[in-house]
Amino acid sequence: MPRQPRPPGRRSYDQYCAAARALDAVGDRWTLLIVRELLGGPRRYTDLHADLPGVSTDMLATRLKDMERDALVERRRLPAPVSASVYELTVRGRRLLPVLQALEEWGAPALDDRRPTDAVRAHWFALPLRRALSGLGGAGVVDVRLDEGEFHVRVGPGEPHAAYGDGRAPEAPDARLVLDTGTCVAVGRGDLSLEDAVREGRVEVEGEGELAKLLRGS
Repeated sequence: MPRQPRPPGRRSYDQYCAAARALDAVGDRWTLLIVRELLGGPRRYTDLHADLPGVSTDMLATRLKDMERDALVERRRLPAPVSASVYELTVRGRRLLPVLQALEEWGAPALDDRRPTDAVRAHWFALPLRRALSGLGGAGVVDVRLDEGEFHVRVGPGEPHAAYGDGRAPEAPDARLVLDTGTCVAVGRGDLSLEDAVREGRVEVEGEGELAKLLRGS
């Protein structure tokens, strides 16, 4: 098979290996964190920049351009009266969800005490909490309130268009959880199960949906 030419300006490991090809596309600094943000649904450039503290505007623009080239994201114009451009993951981009979930599970033990320089956003806890909720075996939408703010997660079979989102879910949730950040970190690290956190009173559960009942053990 003839070798495909490398796109102009693109760096490559030049290895005939699936892992190397994957890292050619997502191995650059900030790329996977942009994916993390877009797993929550379409975002405007300004919103992405606000929730990626530390990235320069030039770097963010470059990474988004690279990700468009690699068919990970696409840009579209919202209709009036909004009339704004947003970036969203393609189907290929959304298939990085299990990759991000595996990374956060692998990195969770490193979340010890928060450093003075650490930024935090409530929705950064969505993927580890979604993983814990998925382990219950149910399906639905869960609203979550932490000290830093609110978000919602979607769990169950299939490939969700958005694995989570900022704020409360637009539809009626199957459950609503209220917990502090320390409890959420402990659950993400695997130090504490959600069921035990509920039994110990560290997680308040509201609602009568399937997931709420599973969490209460009823």
